[in-house]
Amino acid sequence: MLDPRLIKLADVLVHYSVKIKPKEWVMIYYHSQAEELACEVYRAVLQAGGYPYSSVDSDKMAEIKYRYASDKQLDWVSPVEDLVYRKADVAIALTASDNTRFLTNVDPQKQQRTAAAGAELMKVMMDRTASGDFRWTMTQFPCQALAQEADMSLTEYRDFVHRATFTDQEDPVAAWKSVHDEQQKIVDWLKGKKQVSVKSPNADLTLSIEGRGFINADGTFNMPSGEVYTSPVEDSAEGWVQFTYPAINQGREVTGVHFEIEKGRVIKASADKNEEFLNTMLDTDEGARVLGEFAIGTNYGIKKFTGSILYDEKIGGSFHVATGLGFPEIGGKNISATHWDFICDVKEDSEIRVDGELLYKDGKFVI
Repeated sequence: MLDPRLIKLADVLVHYSVKIKPKEWVMIYYHSQAEELACEVYRAVLQAGGYPYSSVDSDKMAEIKYRYASDKQLDWVSPVEDLVYRKADVAIALTASDNTRFLTNVDPQKQQRTAAAGAELMKVMMDRTASGDFRWTMTQFPCQALAQEADMSLTEYRDFVHRATFTDQEDPVAAWKSVHDEQQKIVDWLKGKKQVSVKSPNADLTLSIEGRGFINADGTFNMPSGEVYTSPVEDSAEGWVQFTYPAINQGREVTGVHFEIEKGRVIKASADKNEEFLNTMLDTDEGARVLGEFAIGTNYGIKKFTGSILYDEKIGGSFHVATGLGFPEIGGKNISATHWDFICDVKEDSEIRVDGELLYKDGKFVI
C-alpha cells in the first residue's frame, strides 16, 4: 500500500519547491529504488500541466561504468544530458541507494575524471539557475540502504524523513513558508556585512562576505532544507577546521578531515580514513580547493548524523563549508567541477561573529 506521506512529498516538490507551470519541460531523474515516489511526482507534474520526462539510474550501472569504461568513455558527456542542462525548464532528482558503499573500492582517479568531464555542464546549470531560467530540486526516497546508513529501522527512517520534510503534517507547505520567514530575518540581518569569524574547539576561521548575499534555503532546491548560506570572497578565508562529521562523496566515507586554509584555498588536507581520495578530489581542477560555500544549519528537527549530506548539512548547531563551485546568484566566482560539503559541530564553547557582533553562540542564533 502506498504511504500517503509520499503523495504529499510529491505534491510539495512539484507545487512548492519548483512550482511547475503549464507546458514546462520537467526532467525527472530517479534511482531505481525510488520508482514509487517517481510515479507520484510524474502524476503531480501532469496534473500541474507540465511535460514530464524521466530517466532512471542504479548503483549497479554506476559500478559497471567505473569498472569497464575507458578514459575516453569517462570523458564522454551524453548529448542527452547536454540538452537537458541547456534546455529543460525544471529538473527533479529523487535519489536512493542499494548499497551506500558501492563505490568504495573504485579508483579515485576515475571519479575525478568523471567529475572534470561534467564541469562545463555544471557551470551551465549554475548560470541558468542564477538567471532564473532553470529550476531544480532534489530529495531522497527512504529506502533500506539509507536507513541502515542512518542506524535506523526502515520504519524509523521513513518517519524521520517525513518529519524532516514536514510531510507528516496536515499542511507541509505552510510549515515551509514559516521556515522561510524565520530564516529571512537572519538573511536580512546579514545583508551588507563584511567579515565572519568562527571560534570553537574545532575551528578558528575567518572569511569575507563583503558584496555577497546569503540564500534562504527554505525547501526549494533541497527537500528537506534548513540553512542560510553564501559564497565567501574567494581569496579571503584563513584558518583551520577539524570537521566533526564524516564527509561522504561518491560512495566513499572520509573521516577525521582537517583543513588548513590560506587565502581562500585548502593548502593542506588530512583525514583519518580515505585521505588519498580526499586529496585526489581536491585536485580535480584549479577551483576544487577554494571555499565555494559557507553555511549555517538551521534544521533542529535533524538531531543526528545520517550519512546523507541532504540531511546532515542542515543539522541545527552546525556550520559547513564546501570546496569547489560557488553560487553565481549571490556573487560567487569560483568555478569547479566539484562541490563537496564538510560539516562541523558548534554546539559547545563556540561562537560566530559578523563584523565583531555576536550572531551565533553554542548552536543557537542570538540576534
